[in-house]
Amino acid sequence: MGPSEIKNQLERITLVSTPWPLFTRPSIQLGALKSYLRQEIPDLEVNTHHFYLKLAAAIGYPLYREISEKTWLAESVYAALLYPERFDLIQTMFCKEAKGNPLSFKVDFKALTHQAAVVADEFISSINWDRFGLAGFSICFCQLTSSLYFIRSIKKKFPKLAIVIGGSMFAGDSIKDIFTVFPEIDFVVNGEGERPLCSLVRHLRRSADSEEISRIPGLVTPCSCTGENPVTFDQMADLTDLPVPDYDDYFHLMKTAAPDNTFFPTLLAEASRGCRWQASNSEHSGCAFCNLNRNWQGYRCKGPEQVCREIDHLTSKYRTLSVAFMDNLMPAKTAMEMFDQLAGLEKDLDLFCELRATTQKRVLEKMGAAGVSKIQIGIESLSSSLLKKLNKGTTAIQNLEIMKHCEGLGIANNANLILHFPGSDLADMDETLRNIEFAAFFRPPTLVPFWLGHGSSVYDDPAAFGVKAIFNHPNYAKIFPQEIHRHMTFLIQRYRGDMGFQKQLWRPVEQRVDDWEKNYTRIHRTGGDTPILSYRDGRDFMIIRQERLSKAPFTHRLEGLSRKVYLYCGQHQSLEKILHHFQGLTQEKVVPFLKMMTDKKLMFEENGKYLSLAVPLRG
Repeated sequence: MGPSEIKNQLERITLVSTPWPLFTRPSIQLGALKSYLRQEIPDLEVNTHHFYLKLAAAIGYPLYREISEKTWLAESVYAALLYPERFDLIQTMFCKEAKGNPLSFKVDFKALTHQAAVVADEFISSINWDRFGLAGFSICFCQLTSSLYFIRSIKKKFPKLAIVIGGSMFAGDSIKDIFTVFPEIDFVVNGEGERPLCSLVRHLRRSADSEEISRIPGLVTPCSCTGENPVTFDQMADLTDLPVPDYDDYFHLMKTAAPDNTFFPTLLAEASRGCRWQASNSEHSGCAFCNLNRNWQGYRCKGPEQVCREIDHLTSKYRTLSVAFMDNLMPAKTAMEMFDQLAGLEKDLDLFCELRATTQKRVLEKMGAAGVSKIQIGIESLSSSLLKKLNKGTTAIQNLEIMKHCEGLGIANNANLILHFPGSDLADMDETLRNIEFAAFFRPPTLVPFWLGHGSSVYDDPAAFGVKAIFNHPNYAKIFPQEIHRHMTFLIQRYRGDMGFQKQLWRPVEQRVDDWEKNYTRIHRTGGDTPILSYRDGRDFMIIRQERLSKAPFTHRLEGLSRKVYLYCGQHQSLEKILHHFQGLTQEKVVPFLKMMTDKKLMFEENGKYLSLAVPLRG
């Protein structure tokens, strides 16, 4: 479609988010883009469609939630609609991936795909797409086949409608292949969307030619794919220019739901973009396994006042108090002030955010006071040797410390442990097993098998991790015809190397974490919210209590200097610092005490540093 055909229709555009994002959240991609476009081009009408909410209501929230949490379940549904000739192969994949999932395993896949098609067709037919000069699709995790299905269906009926896509599924040079295999797509935004999309709209409005459009920074077109033209970025230099996301269309859609399908959504917000660990880590590109930041360059954050104003505005406007920050990592330098200001709103907020394990207890305390009830910490491993291979920049003792602080403050820590990382060895596994014995007092993490992401350090430098060959995940060959699978580089990759060895190596850890989860749940079922390992302070003595499953608790009393040393190590301390802090205390006297505490698993030791594990009973 030529730009001259678009000009007269570019009074309005539409932005669409297809299944399978979490239905309880509006799309921040759509909300942020809508606000920015209306700020920069006031006479432009921007409609957003959070279509995934319609499908969730149609198939039922429990089933939708279960499918949305597994990539290959989600991608199967619309893949079967895209390529009906591959239905049997895709159905087999769905059934295989659904094992162990109570709802999706029992589902009739043919009926499910039929229902998804009916709801999609009703939605497409209900909109006069001729009204729009441009349709944009945000394609993130689990949205690839659903977006392609909608794009193909809409373009078939409205061939003159220009299509632009963006999102985390496509980045860098891999974008260049997309126009060959999916000719329905006219433009692709690489990285952050506000500035490239705004520039595209302005160029189309004045009927700029294809060659001029191809030079828009951050935009990839069929013309710009010729030769050696690099794929560029064009992101916000300063986040203070960003307006508050607009979620009106999501909430209007919610109002159409049946009374028994109502719920209180979680609003999405952001205080920063990019990854400060990646930005500060010049030798390596952030965590070795991570490819989340291939869509960003550098790290930028909003000021505390701006964040606070936005949260206050969003929660007041949409009359809900749950907010999830979408930052890869919350800003470190301004966190104290930001959460102080959020607490000052005098709203009973329920907040979620992601943190590095180096976050200090005083910051966690401020977060708890502001309403943070759930966090995801980048734990990833309980082995310092493996953490080094992962390039986390953290150690096992730091991970145990923040897990302990969360336990004491009543903040749910939804962390992960990565299994099967290429190059991990028996020493990594043995260290993990040893350290789990000390971590077992705290909330267990979720086991996540390593998957190779396009753009991660492992992908970019496979030889450094013992990876011999890299290729698209085999499930893409089941989803897509051969000519597409061979020509595209997809987000999820597979490799040849030590995969078989890794799966066997980490089985003891899988079993041990399974026992950890069961014991933790059972102890809390009988003992309530009381921490498994806690203490009460008596000013010149303290009593440590360790809850046990189906047994009487262990109790320990520490007095005098022993108590003082134990409290001092509430945040990990080196032996040198302990001796310096307690003048007159000798190494010969304190080391036997520290060893006794670690033998009883009341303290943890790593490389001459000590951490007391019991949490204060009153937080």
